Amino acid sequence: MKVMVMVKATKSSEAAVMPTADLVSAMQQFNEELIRSGILLAGEGLQPSAKGVRVRFSGDSRVVTTGPFAETSELVAGYWLWKVKDMDEAIAWVKRCPNPMLEDSDIEIRPLFGIEDFGDVVTPDVREKDAALRAITCGLNEPRYETGREILVGGILASYTQGNIGEIPGQWQQFKSIGPIPGQIGSDSFGVSLNCKADCSFDYLVGVEFDGDARLPAGFTTTRIPAGRYVVVPHTAPVSQIKETYDAIWSRWIPESGLKLASAPMFERYTKDYNPQTGTGGIEIWIAVQG
Repeated sequence: MKVMVMVKATKSSEAAVMPTADLVSAMQQFNEELIRSGILLAGEGLQPSAKGVRVRFSGDSRVVTTGPFAETSELVAGYWLWKVKDMDEAIAWVKRCPNPMLEDSDIEIRPLFGIEDFGDVVTPDVREKDAALRAITCGLNEPRYETGREILVGGILASYTQGNIGEIPGQWQQFKSIGPIPGQIGSDSFGVSLNCKADCSFDYLVGVEFDGDARLPAGFTTTRIPAGRYVVVPHTAPVSQIKETYDAIWSRWIPESGLKLASAPMFERYTKDYNPQTGTGGIEIWIAVQG
């Protein structure tokens, strides 16, 4: 779950009194612990309310009021955004925090809403649109959704770990050197990830779609990509940077997207727009989701 941890303002923070060197050092050490624990997502201190404004909404009216604001105890002087297992973990971390103020102070913890908290108003279309917007905030290109047909892919299979993943381009070169594939359907090429394990090892099949009755070259492996609903993420950078896109998908976007994944291979699709000389254009990553 995500929580916002709010440091409430005090008389000293509203007066712009700077913290002591010891407090700065203690807070820096606490933030470092949050980062190393994978909990901290964001966090900043806020200027005093004298430098802020409020906009009041009343019907079509918008009224702007400049600070400072009188209700000091209700103001926020800083915040963190944390990802924690539950409220108990968030409370435990707050208890470890140095007092962030020069006098007695309060820190408030509030859970963030997730898309699942809105119940029946979240239709599949709303969920998919929300996930697409979240992808953009993660630095990805806006994905689209496709109902994919069944595809039979045949080609060269190899196994990888994080230690030899840099050999994938050589696998593509080996496949391209074979020439025309009997029974090939269309001009697209596919890179299919299979048997992905927790240690990040996986099998990778480089191939093309082919007619199931065709006689493939010796040593070829085949796999069937099932029909179903897919989210398609365009990769517009050079193919040499596709690892960065995968990192953003799996470490940031998918955990926050609210999408439910289906049991099917993930694959890259290289369309007719792909330029092998520049390594750009026509690159898509297809991930099966529950419809």
